[in-house]
Amino acid sequence: MKRRYNPYTLPPWLRTFRGVCQQFAIPFSVFQGIRTILLPTTFDVLFLAVLILIACAFHLDLI
Repeated sequence: MKRRYNPYTLPPWLRTFRGVCQQFAIPFSVFQGIRTILLPTTFDVLFLAVLILIACAFHLDLI
């Protein structure tokens, strides 16, 4: 049986870290997207994909 995710059961320091990451996910994605358009490398594209997935996970409350 799968336990439901409840962010309030996390320790306070981890909730704070999660909130900080949530605030910086979108600006880093935008910056990385602009950087990828100007100088595309394989690492930049993969890193942008990871940042977009993290931002979507925060938006959908999966993390």
